[in-house]
Amino acid sequence: MMNFLSFLVSPNGLGLIATLLVCTWAARLVLRKYKPQAVLFLGGIMLLTVVILINWLWGQPTNIIGNPNLPPDHLFNRARTLGNPFLDIFAGKSNVFSTRVAGLGLLIMSVMGFVKYMDAIGANKALVRIGVKPLKFIKSPYVVLVCAFLIGLAMKMAITSAAGLGVLLMATMFPIMLKLGVSRGAATAVIATTGCIDLGPAAGINVAIVEASGILTSDGTADVARYFFQYQLPVAIPIIIVISILHFVVQRWWDKKEGFSFVYNQAVDIEEEKDENPAPNYYAVFPLIPLLLVFTFNEVVLNGINNLFVSMGSSWYITPRTMGLATAVFLSLFVVMLVEYIRSLSAKKVFDSIQTVFDGMGYAFATIVTLIVAGEVFATGLLASGSVNTLLGFAEDAGAGVVPIAIFMQGLISIATVLMGSGDAAIFSFMGVGAMIAEHFDVEAISVIMPMQISSSLARSMSPITAVVVAVSAIAGLNPLDVVKRTAIPIIGGIITLAIVNAILFL
Repeated sequence: MMNFLSFLVSPNGLGLIATLLVCTWAARLVLRKYKPQAVLFLGGIMLLTVVILINWLWGQPTNIIGNPNLPPDHLFNRARTLGNPFLDIFAGKSNVFSTRVAGLGLLIMSVMGFVKYMDAIGANKALVRIGVKPLKFIKSPYVVLVCAFLIGLAMKMAITSAAGLGVLLMATMFPIMLKLGVSRGAATAVIATTGCIDLGPAAGINVAIVEASGILTSDGTADVARYFFQYQLPVAIPIIIVISILHFVVQRWWDKKEGFSFVYNQAVDIEEEKDENPAPNYYAVFPLIPLLLVFTFNEVVLNGINNLFVSMGSSWYITPRTMGLATAVFLSLFVVMLVEYIRSLSAKKVFDSIQTVFDGMGYAFATIVTLIVAGEVFATGLLASGSVNTLLGFAEDAGAGVVPIAIFMQGLISIATVLMGSGDAAIFSFMGVGAMIAEHFDVEAISVIMPMQISSSLARSMSPITAVVVAVSAIAGLNPLDVVKRTAIPIIGGIITLAIVNAILFL
């Protein structure tokens, strides 16, 4: 008992208590719909202030820049001190902002600008319009469900917004599914889960994961293609298979339970969206151009081609170079705008459309980049308080290894996502903790951070307050809770599969 009381009044004990109180306060505000950026910023500042006061009371160094609980290469430790620990909180925050906006922020903003431009010129609609056509040739309504899910997942690689993709699919795929015998609830549930995994290099969250995990090319840039092929895809494939099977079983069970029987004209009140000036079908290729460039101009791919040349006795050699995502996006924008000019012969129309790109970049900064920085400041407070090291010490004393701790973090992220309705807010709050856990157990950072990220994106599809569920439910005329009851079992199955596969392959 005395040992426990002694721990509670020690710097580590007080740091842990402060962390629990601030995390509870932050979760409560986010649940009450407070802006997560402001909550996380303030929460991080509060924790760092508490760290300074605790260290001062115990006669320990109060410095924030150079705090021993932060990794040596942490962005706060790279900032220039102002000579006062309280001022250094804001100096460190400023360094995080400037570093992230110039690097990671540019990648995310360029992708979002490209996506908004694809929306503006109708390329995304063309991609969806062509993608859903194969559904018309399938007889079984539950096979239609599975195929719709797979098609939607593939489209998510190009249309990175889960809510945006969901709305597009509700306008195009949803009426077709109803006419092919799929119930309204099942169709809505499947569309709500098409964005359940942020696959591919275009997803902004994946770029952040690659940066945090140190998966870099030979020239020091984030290697999103290698992350996709080497780490994400081997884990994602089993998850997709399990969710597909569970969709087939669960939606069929719910249809029987609710007494659904197919009537061909049940979809008569929902018409497929008609565009007055639809984009040509070949525009469907445009959203895929950045993906093709990133996958093609990659050191791994080009080295493979060179090895093939050698095996064929050829002297041809391609110098391995990796094209960065931002470069691929800007090159793609140039190509698409050139095609737009040739098609419209209106320079003014094309030049005016460039504003859509800038608007998209501004939206990405306001919603995603600020959330990344806010989450990093909050995570800095968690690390500086020493609470993460304290909890890891407790876990090791209890005999827990990296696998149960990694699974615990996946569960924590999943619950936080369901409650907050935002997978990004959850993962950005705890991504730094994941890196600390990986370093503590001497495993690759990606082996802990990646399952946390995928858990957050999966859990998003079973939260009744997340944007994609609310949007598709409203269009279908259903209660979000009625949709979530159909998505919960497939998504939980996916999260369990993720934990098992990641433990086998990477831990």
